Amino acid sequence: MAEQAKQAELKQEGTDAKDARRVKSPKQGKRKTASDRVEVRRSGVHGKGVYANAPIAEGERIIEYKGEHISWKEALKRHPHDPADPNHTFYFSLEDGDVIDAKFGGNRARWINHACEPNCEAREKKGRVFIHALRDIAGGEELFYDYGLVIDARYTKKLKKEFECRCGSPKCRGTMLAPKEKKARQGA
Repeated sequence: MAEQAKQAELKQEGTDAKDARRVKSPKQGKRKTASDRVEVRRSGVHGKGVYANAPIAEGERIIEYKGEHISWKEALKRHPHDPADPNHTFYFSLEDGDVIDAKFGGNRARWINHACEPNCEAREKKGRVFIHALRDIAGGEELFYDYGLVIDARYTKKLKKEFECRCGSPKCRGTMLAPKEKKARQGA
């Protein structure tokens, strides 16, 4: 019964049982990773956030963004997860065109918020996504990466507002949307 309660608590925190076992079993000789030094709690930026509970070094791999791998077609069928907040998902687009849906099988990484001047970045390797530190991160500091959302539609004020950024950075773009690439002038 206690084990079931612990698993339910871990699930609510966004920690999968596999991550929890790794932390609990140092006897197995597994080295601690940066993911052991992060926790989910309320964020001043948006809802929940992920925080370092100990220093993390620049370049260090912090955590894998986990979830169910699905096609874009399936992602569109599932969208929106919450009709009251249709632009909030736990989707992460992959280079092969598929999507990680962290609502299913996700871990703490799904709670990392966006910032226009992030302290982390997402790197994809063979269909897996890892979050790395862009600089030294102090204990107690919230983790952020630039979502760089790409939408084919024209960026109107309304669309930018739908994907509003609340990072508070002096260089804030005001939106989580990636800047549109400028088209090269013809004949130049």
